Amino acid sequence: MIGAIIQARMGSSRLPGKVLKEIGNKTLLEFQIDRIRQASSLQKVIVATSTKKADDPIEKYCFTNNILCFRGPENDVLSRYFECASFYKLTTIIRLTADCPFTDPEIIDKVVNLFFEQGVDYCSNTVPPDTSHWPDGSDVEVFSFQALERAHKESIKADDREHVTFYFWQEQSHRFKTAQLLNNNDWSKYRFTVDYPEDLKVVNLLSNEIKSRNVFGHIEEIINILKDRPDIKKLNEQYYFGLGWKQ
Repeated sequence: MIGAIIQARMGSSRLPGKVLKEIGNKTLLEFQIDRIRQASSLQKVIVATSTKKADDPIEKYCFTNNILCFRGPENDVLSRYFECASFYKLTTIIRLTADCPFTDPEIIDKVVNLFFEQGVDYCSNTVPPDTSHWPDGSDVEVFSFQALERAHKESIKADDREHVTFYFWQEQSHRFKTAQLLNNNDWSKYRFTVDYPEDLKVVNLLSNEIKSRNVFGHIEEIINILKDRPDIKKLNEQYYFGLGWKQ
């Protein structure tokens, strides 16, 4: 069973409640789920939030909209993923975050295909970030349940448990087999994730442009919009991939 687990919480210090803020007439979460469900490799979509009372609105939102929801530890997100994958009997996990509303189903399928073709434990497009040519906000990570179980049992550092996949690809865990989806174009300077109020403005403007151009909004189409509209790109260009990560 191949399933996407979207981690989501209300308690962002930079933009509280961001996952239920709206793009047009949809929440970021709904907007993202509607897009990723078009990935042919995806069999199940689950939102994984914390057991903290502040995250009750996420569970309520999922229940109201017939979206699977799992609740686990707030800061030990690695445990949350492991418990969620175990509960839903997933054999392959696609890790997504709810602050990336423009997740591209085509990229999900490409990363999943590369994961199986290379026979690796972990595969991504944007990780490691030093070698990524993909935009911030296009992140897709795929790993096996066996790899997740090993990481859950072995990792002890707080950062590894909070960021879920650090243990797979950072130097101390070189024994995991990893692969990265390459990109002939360097789009790493573009950003359409949502961490700050400026980011929310950007994704709303991009959504309007996508509608007006009558396109789906695949990554290359979004890049073309940002090339045509440098005023949009300028709104959040002071932020960069991995800002706030403690490695």
